[in-house]
Amino acid sequence: VELVESGGGSVQAGGSLRLSCAASRDIDNIYCLAWFRQAPGKGREVVARIDGDGRTTYAQSVKGRFTISKDNAKDTLYLQMNTLKPVDTAMYHCAAALYGCGDHAIRGTRYVGQGTQVTVSS
Repeated sequence: VELVESGGGSVQAGGSLRLSCAASRDIDNIYCLAWFRQAPGKGREVVARIDGDGRTTYAQSVKGRFTISKDNAKDTLYLQMNTLKPVDTAMYHCAAALYGCGDHAIRGTRYVGQGTQVTVSS
């Protein structure tokens, strides 16, 4: 499955962005879809995931500010990001994990988009 992200940009602290991730195939049968981010010199942080039953989980660092959702009809995954902070600055990638929904499965999947940059200024 090929994944293409869009929607990144530069915003001031407190602003909002909505990221989109278009998939090349049906997403309703994909075990797990997720967003992770990676800042320069840091590892991948899984910020949100949604499984095939629609259950969502979030990293503590974004809980209450970010919302993950998907539209099966459009084969698109979204990440609504509100109340953005400078620490949210990173490259954001969407990922599709076919056999699990834990951090290991998401970080290790080969189905990852090229990423979209989010920059939050203070």
